[in-house]
Amino acid sequence: MASCSVGFGRLDGGLTCDGVSVEAIRDKIGRDSPFFLYSQSQLDANVLAYHSALDSLSMPGGAIIGYSIKANNNLSVLRRLGSQGTGAVVVSGNELRTARLCGIPSDKIVYNGNGKTKAEITFAVSEGVLLSVDSQFDLANITACAKASGAAARVMIRINPDIDPKVHPYISTGIMSSKFGIEKNLVDEYISAIQAAGPDVVSLEGLHCHLGSTISDTKIFQDATDAMLRYVDHVEAAVGAPLKVLDIGGGLGIDYYRGTKGDVSMPTPMDLIDSIRSKLQGRQFTFMLEPGRSLVANTGIFVAPVTGTKSNGAKHFVVVDGSMTEVIRPSLYDAYHHIEYTAAGVEPAAEAEEEKKVFDVVGPVCESADFLGKDRLLAVPHTGQAVAVFDVGAYCYTMASNYNMRVRPGEYMTSAGGSQLCTIRKPEEFSDLIRMCIAADEIDPINIA
Repeated sequence: MASCSVGFGRLDGGLTCDGVSVEAIRDKIGRDSPFFLYSQSQLDANVLAYHSALDSLSMPGGAIIGYSIKANNNLSVLRRLGSQGTGAVVVSGNELRTARLCGIPSDKIVYNGNGKTKAEITFAVSEGVLLSVDSQFDLANITACAKASGAAARVMIRINPDIDPKVHPYISTGIMSSKFGIEKNLVDEYISAIQAAGPDVVSLEGLHCHLGSTISDTKIFQDATDAMLRYVDHVEAAVGAPLKVLDIGGGLGIDYYRGTKGDVSMPTPMDLIDSIRSKLQGRQFTFMLEPGRSLVANTGIFVAPVTGTKSNGAKHFVVVDGSMTEVIRPSLYDAYHHIEYTAAGVEPAAEAEEEKKVFDVVGPVCESADFLGKDRLLAVPHTGQAVAVFDVGAYCYTMASNYNMRVRPGEYMTSAGGSQLCTIRKPEEFSDLIRMCIAADEIDPINIA
């Protein structure tokens, strides 16, 4: 990678973030400390790409970027996105609280989920956000909570269009075997139930679908848009009124291989919009997308100091202070993340090929599944070296754990064009791990007899 002032690059062989040496950042944070590092300029560039694409639609009802908070829930990230006009998609009551805490307005928030509790629904109704109806019991709970609160619930019907996004089955959400959405042949039953409740209780405002994540083919979005527009026409005819919102979800992927696996051409936000532009012409509703990964994934790296190397027979390992507890995607999905050293490589350059081996990059967690990358051709690391695991801005810290009583590392972000480094989440300490436990002399038994 060449050196660059936006995102991650190389200068004199060393890794940079917004033009600043990652090794210099390690010196500031602590060379023995693992950490997440985010590029604010890359985040801004990603948001601008989506705004430019959606603004080009010029739809009368406008368009909303519904950022999926589950991808990265750091308050600094959310405030930055919210300040640029981004909305939010939440899947829990606490995600909704976080979105509101960060100043994202209620009219730009969608609450999805197949198992919303009554307490969460009541809170969402009081906040006036759009609720996605996912099942018969979900609609029954929404109706009951709205009646009890005396406020109308604003809802969308989430339709499962049974379209295969051709991605890992764990992140495919729009096929018939998925737990998400209602069967497409039951739409009329849901319309009738909503009409029976009355608009003062449940107000039907739109339709929703979501196919999955890491999608690389815009044809899939075309198929989804075609299907959902047919349902829009059907529902509008059935209720005798126009719908206000169409949300076709998200799922645009990124090149996790970072160009190391041949010519991988990933669609841009403009490519996505260009592929469905003609289908949306003349429509009056507000159009909504739910990008999560493609907004934040490439904004972050995970820096993990090398602990040592070892070999078991023909197998070689680079052992680092980083693991499945920080970046679980490789263990969970067999996902690929590009890995490089943060400092300059083996010197002199003529010896580089001789000093390279095929390594598995692994952590200290007591699981055979604890790996960050397998079969990577890497130089034998120097003392004090660290690896950078790329594209961890999405679905990494949010899925991090304390397994093996590991503390979660700090999160940091560059700002002001790379001239400043901000702590955006403090590293955990041992006291954080035991804070919620109750000491033996403080236990207050509950009598259940």
